[in-house]
Amino acid sequence: MPIRRRTLLSLVALAGLSPTLARAEDPRLAQRAIGKPDAKTQVVELFSLTCTHCAVFAQGTFPQVKAKLIDTGKVFYMFHDFPLDQVALTAAMVARALPAARYEPFINALFASQDRWAFAQGVNSTEELWKTAALAGMSRTTFDATVADTTFRDAILAQQKADGARWSVDSTPTFVINGEKHTGEMTYEIFSKLIPDA
Repeated sequence: MPIRRRTLLSLVALAGLSPTLARAEDPRLAQRAIGKPDAKTQVVELFSLTCTHCAVFAQGTFPQVKAKLIDTGKVFYMFHDFPLDQVALTAAMVARALPAARYEPFINALFASQDRWAFAQGVNSTEELWKTAALAGMSRTTFDATVADTTFRDAILAQQKADGARWSVDSTPTFVINGEKHTGEMTYEIFSKLIPDA
């Protein structure tokens, strides 16, 4: 999904100028990844939870990527938040506040229900996110504290800004495969051709 430049700049502006906003000891900011860390192929996916193209990839292609490439030890897959709007940012915060083992199933659940919580007319997206978070085992107290945590929010935006600069990200999803950038949703057939020995 092409980034609305004004929206992205306004979000990044919220993060301030300090690159040291992230609390290093905060487990919510630790890497979210699945697979073997020493796999031959390292994949970074930069995505927004409100990106429809990211949702298509997550629902149509990622299950095959997981089964055929990640679970078989060929790929180490890292998730990098790249929220395109405030709703996606809130969703990313909630996802990271869950235990790390629940992160990937949770974001896939959000992609599967994106129409309901992100785009449905007349709904409160935060309350819809709460319903999914509750199903994942999060308490209302933790949920409310998470969405109100401006330091946490700013840390995610600071990392987004750094990732955007490092890889010249201008759309989502963006994939960095062994250091090489590829953009746009892909079928498994196309994606697997980018993986050595797939």
